[in-house]
Amino acid sequence: MRHPEAGRPPVRAPGEAAITEYGSAHAALADTYVGEDAVLTYARALSARTGIRAIGPSGGACLRLLAAALDAKAVAEIGTGTGVSGVYLLRGMRPDGVLTTVDAEPVRQQFAREAYHAAGFAPNRSRFIPGRALDVLPRLADGQYDLVFCDGDPAESAAYLAESLRLLRPGGMVCFEGVFQEGRLAAPDHRDPQTHAVRELVREVRESELLLPALLPVSDGLLCAVKRH
Repeated sequence: MRHPEAGRPPVRAPGEAAITEYGSAHAALADTYVGEDAVLTYARALSARTGIRAIGPSGGACLRLLAAALDAKAVAEIGTGTGVSGVYLLRGMRPDGVLTTVDAEPVRQQFAREAYHAAGFAPNRSRFIPGRALDVLPRLADGQYDLVFCDGDPAESAAYLAESLRLLRPGGMVCFEGVFQEGRLAAPDHRDPQTHAVRELVREVRESELLLPALLPVSDGLLCAVKRH
Protein backbone atom coordinates (compact mmCIF):
# COMPACT_ATOMS: atom_id res chain seq x y z
CA MET A 1 0.00 0.00 0.00
CA ARG A 2 1.32 3.43 -0.93
CA HIS A 3 2.21 5.65 2.02
CA PRO A 4 -0.07 8.73 2.08
CA GLU A 5 2.97 11.02 2.05
CA ALA A 6 4.58 9.35 -0.98
CA GLY A 7 4.99 11.57 -3.98
CA ARG A 8 4.54 14.78 -2.03
CA PRO A 9 7.36 17.33 -2.23
CA PRO A 10 9.34 17.78 0.99
CA VAL A 11 8.41 20.76 3.15
CA ARG A 12 11.11 23.43 3.13
CA ALA A 13 11.43 26.92 4.46
CA PRO A 14 10.52 29.69 2.00
CA GLY A 15 13.39 30.63 -0.26
CA GLU A 16 15.36 27.41 0.28
CA ALA A 17 13.93 25.25 -2.50
CA ALA A 18 16.06 26.71 -5.29
CA ILE A 19 19.21 25.84 -3.38
CA THR A 20 18.34 22.54 -1.68
CA GLU A 21 16.44 20.76 -4.43
CA TYR A 22 19.36 20.89 -6.84
CA GLY A 23 21.33 17.81 -5.87
CA SER A 24 24.73 16.41 -6.78
CA ALA A 25 23.27 14.14 -9.47
CA HIS A 26 21.73 17.12 -11.23
CA ALA A 27 24.99 19.05 -10.96
CA ALA A 28 27.00 16.17 -12.42
CA LEU A 29 24.62 15.89 -15.36
CA ALA A 30 24.81 19.64 -16.02
CA ASP A 31 28.62 19.56 -15.88
CA THR A 32 28.94 16.68 -18.34
CA TYR A 33 26.18 17.80 -20.71
CA VAL A 34 28.33 20.01 -22.93
CA GLY A 35 31.80 18.57 -22.32
CA GLU A 36 35.14 20.37 -22.40
CA ASP A 37 37.88 20.22 -25.03
CA ALA A 38 41.63 19.94 -24.50
CA VAL A 39 42.07 23.72 -24.10
CA LEU A 40 39.60 23.95 -21.23
CA THR A 41 40.81 20.71 -19.65
CA TYR A 42 44.39 22.03 -19.57
CA ALA A 43 43.36 25.47 -18.28
CA ARG A 44 41.30 23.81 -15.56
CA ALA A 45 44.25 21.61 -14.55
CA LEU A 46 46.44 24.72 -14.30
CA SER A 47 43.81 26.35 -12.11
CA ALA A 48 43.86 23.40 -9.72
CA ARG A 49 47.66 23.41 -9.70
CA THR A 50 47.80 27.08 -8.78
CA GLY A 51 45.26 26.64 -5.99
CA ILE A 52 42.38 28.64 -7.43
CA ARG A 53 38.87 27.41 -8.16
CA ALA A 54 37.70 27.86 -11.73
CA ILE A 55 34.05 28.07 -12.71
CA GLY A 56 32.58 24.62 -13.36
CA PRO A 57 31.66 23.36 -16.83
CA SER A 58 27.94 24.04 -16.34
CA GLY A 59 28.62 27.59 -15.20
CA GLY A 60 31.03 28.14 -18.07
CA ALA A 61 28.47 26.89 -20.58
CA CYS A 62 25.95 29.28 -19.05
CA LEU A 63 28.36 32.21 -19.45
CA ARG A 64 28.90 31.27 -23.07
CA LEU A 65 25.15 31.10 -23.62
CA LEU A 66 24.54 34.48 -21.97
CA ALA A 67 27.32 36.17 -23.94
CA ALA A 68 25.83 34.81 -27.14
CA ALA A 69 22.27 35.83 -26.18
CA LEU A 70 23.50 39.36 -25.48
CA ASP A 71 25.48 39.39 -28.76
CA ALA A 72 28.20 40.71 -26.49
CA LYS A 73 30.90 42.87 -28.02
CA ALA A 74 32.46 44.16 -24.80
CA VAL A 75 32.79 42.03 -21.66
CA ALA A 76 34.64 42.83 -18.43
CA GLU A 77 35.88 40.03 -16.18
CA ILE A 78 37.00 40.36 -12.57
CA GLY A 79 39.34 37.47 -11.86
CA THR A 80 41.19 36.18 -14.93
CA GLY A 81 42.38 32.98 -13.28
CA THR A 82 44.00 30.64 -15.80
CA GLY A 83 41.52 31.43 -18.55
CA VAL A 84 38.71 28.90 -18.08
CA SER A 85 35.90 31.46 -17.80
CA GLY A 86 37.54 33.68 -20.42
CA VAL A 87 37.52 30.93 -23.04
CA TYR A 88 33.83 30.31 -22.39
CA LEU A 89 33.04 34.02 -22.62
CA LEU A 90 35.03 34.53 -25.82
CA ARG A 91 33.32 31.54 -27.43
CA GLY A 92 29.95 33.17 -26.81
CA MET A 93 30.86 36.71 -27.80
CA ARG A 94 30.70 38.26 -31.25
CA PRO A 95 33.66 37.53 -33.55
CA ASP A 96 34.82 41.13 -33.10
CA GLY A 97 34.19 41.18 -29.35
CA VAL A 98 36.85 42.11 -26.81
CA LEU A 99 37.22 40.63 -23.33
CA THR A 100 38.77 42.97 -20.75
CA THR A 101 40.03 40.83 -17.89
CA VAL A 102 41.47 41.97 -14.56
CA ASP A 103 43.58 39.99 -12.09
CA ALA A 104 46.08 40.86 -9.39
CA GLU A 105 48.40 38.02 -10.46
CA PRO A 106 50.18 38.57 -13.82
CA VAL A 107 51.37 34.95 -13.85
CA ARG A 108 47.78 33.74 -14.01
CA GLN A 109 47.09 36.16 -16.82
CA GLN A 110 49.95 34.69 -18.78
CA PHE A 111 48.39 31.25 -18.41
CA ALA A 112 45.09 32.70 -19.63
CA ARG A 113 46.79 34.38 -22.58
CA GLU A 114 48.19 31.00 -23.63
CA ALA A 115 44.76 29.38 -23.25
CA TYR A 116 43.13 32.00 -25.47
CA HIS A 117 45.82 31.51 -28.08
CA ALA A 118 45.41 27.73 -27.96
CA ALA A 119 41.65 28.21 -28.40
CA GLY A 120 42.32 30.13 -31.62
CA PHE A 121 41.55 33.68 -30.50
CA ALA A 122 43.60 36.53 -31.95
CA PRO A 123 45.54 38.68 -29.46
CA ASN A 124 43.27 41.68 -30.11
CA ARG A 125 40.27 39.74 -28.76
CA SER A 126 41.44 40.20 -25.17
CA ARG A 127 42.81 43.02 -23.01
CA PHE A 128 44.70 41.99 -19.89
CA ILE A 129 44.94 44.50 -17.03
CA PRO A 130 46.99 43.42 -14.01
CA GLY A 131 46.05 44.88 -10.67
CA ARG A 132 43.53 44.85 -7.86
CA ALA A 133 40.01 44.98 -9.29
CA LEU A 134 38.85 47.97 -7.25
CA ASP A 135 41.86 49.94 -8.44
CA VAL A 136 41.36 49.02 -12.10
CA LEU A 137 37.57 49.13 -12.55
CA PRO A 138 37.19 52.89 -11.95
CA ARG A 139 39.42 53.45 -14.99
CA LEU A 140 37.02 51.62 -17.32
CA ALA A 141 34.45 53.59 -19.32
CA ASP A 142 30.87 54.09 -18.15
CA GLY A 143 28.05 52.26 -19.90
CA GLN A 144 30.24 50.52 -22.47
CA TYR A 145 29.96 46.85 -21.45
CA ASP A 146 27.40 44.22 -22.37
CA LEU A 147 28.34 41.82 -19.59
CA VAL A 148 30.43 41.98 -16.41
CA PHE A 149 31.52 38.68 -14.89
CA CYS A 150 32.65 38.83 -11.25
CA ASP A 151 34.81 36.04 -9.87
CA GLY A 152 37.05 37.95 -7.50
CA ASP A 153 37.17 38.39 -3.73
CA PRO A 154 33.67 37.64 -2.36
CA ALA A 155 34.24 40.14 0.44
CA GLU A 156 34.33 42.90 -2.20
CA SER A 157 31.06 41.82 -3.84
CA ALA A 158 29.13 44.99 -3.00
CA ALA A 159 31.83 47.17 -4.55
CA TYR A 160 31.94 44.96 -7.65
CA LEU A 161 28.19 45.36 -8.04
CA ALA A 162 28.40 49.14 -7.81
CA GLU A 163 31.16 49.26 -10.43
CA SER A 164 29.29 46.82 -12.67
CA LEU A 165 26.18 48.98 -12.68
CA ARG A 166 28.30 51.90 -13.82
CA LEU A 167 30.07 49.89 -16.52
CA LEU A 168 27.00 48.20 -18.01
CA ARG A 169 24.87 49.56 -20.80
CA PRO A 170 21.08 49.43 -20.31
CA GLY A 171 20.06 45.83 -20.95
CA GLY A 172 23.52 44.57 -20.01
CA MET A 173 24.09 41.81 -17.48
CA VAL A 174 26.19 41.24 -14.38
CA CYS A 175 27.05 37.71 -13.18
CA PHE A 176 28.60 36.62 -9.88
CA GLU A 177 30.20 33.19 -9.56
CA GLY A 178 30.35 31.11 -6.38
CA VAL A 179 27.43 32.62 -4.49
CA PHE A 180 26.42 29.30 -2.94
CA GLN A 181 29.77 29.46 -1.09
CA GLU A 182 30.02 25.66 -1.14
CA GLY A 183 26.78 25.43 0.85
CA ARG A 184 27.52 28.18 3.36
CA LEU A 185 25.02 30.64 1.85
CA ALA A 186 22.03 28.54 3.00
CA ALA A 187 23.60 27.52 6.32
CA PRO A 188 22.63 30.07 9.01
CA ASP A 189 25.43 28.97 11.34
CA HIS A 190 28.02 30.29 8.88
CA ARG A 191 28.50 33.97 9.74
CA ASP A 192 32.03 34.64 8.56
CA PRO A 193 32.64 38.01 6.84
CA GLN A 194 32.94 36.48 3.35
CA THR A 195 29.64 34.58 3.56
CA HIS A 196 27.94 37.62 5.10
CA ALA A 197 29.13 39.76 2.19
CA VAL A 198 27.71 37.31 -0.34
CA ARG A 199 24.39 37.12 1.52
CA GLU A 200 24.19 40.90 1.40
CA LEU A 201 24.98 40.81 -2.32
CA VAL A 202 22.20 38.30 -3.02
CA ARG A 203 19.75 40.40 -1.02
CA GLU A 204 20.79 43.68 -2.68
CA VAL A 205 20.51 42.25 -6.19
CA ARG A 206 17.12 40.71 -5.44
CA GLU A 207 15.72 43.95 -3.98
CA SER A 208 17.20 46.40 -6.48
CA GLU A 209 14.69 48.17 -8.72
CA LEU A 210 17.45 48.58 -11.31
CA LEU A 211 17.99 44.85 -11.77
CA LEU A 212 16.06 41.82 -13.03
CA PRO A 213 17.78 38.90 -11.22
CA ALA A 214 18.00 35.11 -11.26
CA LEU A 215 20.05 32.78 -9.07
CA LEU A 216 21.11 29.87 -11.27
CA PRO A 217 22.05 26.51 -9.68
CA VAL A 218 25.09 25.87 -11.89
CA SER A 219 28.66 25.34 -10.68
CA ASP A 220 28.77 26.87 -7.17
CA GLY A 221 25.87 29.21 -7.86
CA LEU A 222 25.72 31.86 -10.60
CA LEU A 223 23.85 35.04 -9.68
CA CYS A 224 22.84 36.95 -12.82
CA ALA A 225 20.93 40.20 -13.25
CA VAL A 226 19.97 42.41 -16.18
CA LYS A 227 20.34 46.17 -15.78
CA ARG A 228 16.87 47.49 -16.61
CA HIS A 229 17.85 51.06 -17.53
